[in-house]
Amino acid sequence: MSELHKFLFDGLPVRGAVVRLTDAWVEILRRRASNSNTGAYPTPVQNMLGEMAAAAVLMQSNIKFDGALVLQIFGDGPVQVAVVEVQSDLTLRATATVAGEVAEDLSLSQMVNINNEGRCAITLDPKTKFPGQQPYQGVVPLFDDHARPIEKLSAVLEHYMLQSEQLDTTLVLAANDEVAAGLLIQRLPMQGESNLSGSMVSKENEDAIGLNEHYNRIATLAASLKREELLTLDVDTILRRLFWEEQITRFEPLVGEAAPRFACSCSRERVGRMIISLGRAEAESILSERHDIEVSCEFCGVQHRFDPVDAAQLFTDPLLRLDGGSDAH
Repeated sequence: MSELHKFLFDGLPVRGAVVRLTDAWVEILRRRASNSNTGAYPTPVQNMLGEMAAAAVLMQSNIKFDGALVLQIFGDGPVQVAVVEVQSDLTLRATATVAGEVAEDLSLSQMVNINNEGRCAITLDPKTKFPGQQPYQGVVPLFDDHARPIEKLSAVLEHYMLQSEQLDTTLVLAANDEVAAGLLIQRLPMQGESNLSGSMVSKENEDAIGLNEHYNRIATLAASLKREELLTLDVDTILRRLFWEEQITRFEPLVGEAAPRFACSCSRERVGRMIISLGRAEAESILSERHDIEVSCEFCGVQHRFDPVDAAQLFTDPLLRLDGGSDAH
């Protein structure tokens, strides 16, 4: 079962978390593989998306925010876009759009950042918005200050947290076809909430970057964790091996129904509204060429179908068809 463990280092301005996505991650991959239009992800894409999923859960779990955290990577390689969405209750979904062949040994930059056009975006989309309120979004490039491609997703996100939140962060991420896992170590904010939670970043945080000896020591220990250890060892063993000399306060782990889990927010109602937004003429044009309007969710693979009668009723009495109809589950 998937699980999330959070902890504090006693008396030190350092917090940590470990996530292991098992059933949730396997379900995401199963739905992708069973989609006849796409098929399974190539191994490098699968592993990148798994690391993104683990990282997005870790980031969402560290903020007080009622809404969706969306982590995106997009660029100019064969992986056009990869997206992970994690809600405040830790339900998650993920997908990637792949164009062309992806060799087994492709690196991050070769998949999404061939000409340094790749970007990583983190969006916070509130569940309830004030009038005129827009989601908060931060974007960082997939290359460093010297225009050299960054080859690890963890390094990209560490750079994001340093630039946007002014917080020292260490991430260790790994994924295969059974587990997506991550370890996060972070220096606690000096005061207030971080910008990722929607407030101002303090000058005290900026001045403390890289200077806390306790964080630096713990970060060095965390960075020694190997990929295979993260994928195969249980959380108790990982924490004991890495931090056996540290005093740690652990919180009740999130497991079972409280753990990160797969869920998709697509619905027939949303698809119906999308068809209405296209307009009657466009809907009729589509139906003149095929038997129905079919929209397949890229996240979960569910196909939502509207036949000519369904579509006509959308434009006469939308509520009549949005709650029922012939969508496939």
